[in-house]
Amino acid sequence: MDHPKLYNAKELKTAKGTIMIEGPVSKEQLASMEFHEDLVAFRIPDQQHKALIEIAGLPEGRIIIAREHNTIVGYVTYLYPDPLERWSQGKMDNLIELGAIEVIPKYRGASVGKNLLRVSMMDDAMEDYIVITTEYYWHWDLKGTGLNVWDYRKVMEKMMNAGGLEYYATDDPEISSHPANCLMARIGSRIDPESIQKFDQLRFMNRFMY
Repeated sequence: MDHPKLYNAKELKTAKGTIMIEGPVSKEQLASMEFHEDLVAFRIPDQQHKALIEIAGLPEGRIIIAREHNTIVGYVTYLYPDPLERWSQGKMDNLIELGAIEVIPKYRGASVGKNLLRVSMMDDAMEDYIVITTEYYWHWDLKGTGLNVWDYRKVMEKMMNAGGLEYYATDDPEISSHPANCLMARIGSRIDPESIQKFDQLRFMNRFMY
């Protein structure tokens, strides 16, 4: 499967200043930018910056960023699911995962996350993918936001809805381990019925175990 990537950009005016939402950006572009020190949700900033550069170099990898001048202040990543997760077991070349989304505290509440997702979906090539995201409450910044699990879940759902992702049921043990965890997905308009059926089988792999 080919993975064409069409660059799109959007200026976002916020109370804290104007930022640019753009992508997919190349690994060279990412390497030339500063990475904000408050982007600490997944790894220390230097390591996460390197991880984004690596993802951008993958055939299917997509990085959409929010930047203030030459500094990355938010991002979202898309790539094939981790080989250890069930979502890769179907070996579907048209299923990609929204792996991480992060925005620095300064710009939270300014719809940066929603706009990262909207710009992601401006590329017509996204109609050829099933995009999934697995939301686990232990990845959420409950302390930093002061939200409880359920309020944070509502915020995440609203943000994902902005990119066309909707809630999907699954029997995945990790997702089922807490009621706030969830699977969300967007099925592109050009996805064939066979791929949808394969995705359904991945969602419910335990149904014949009982």
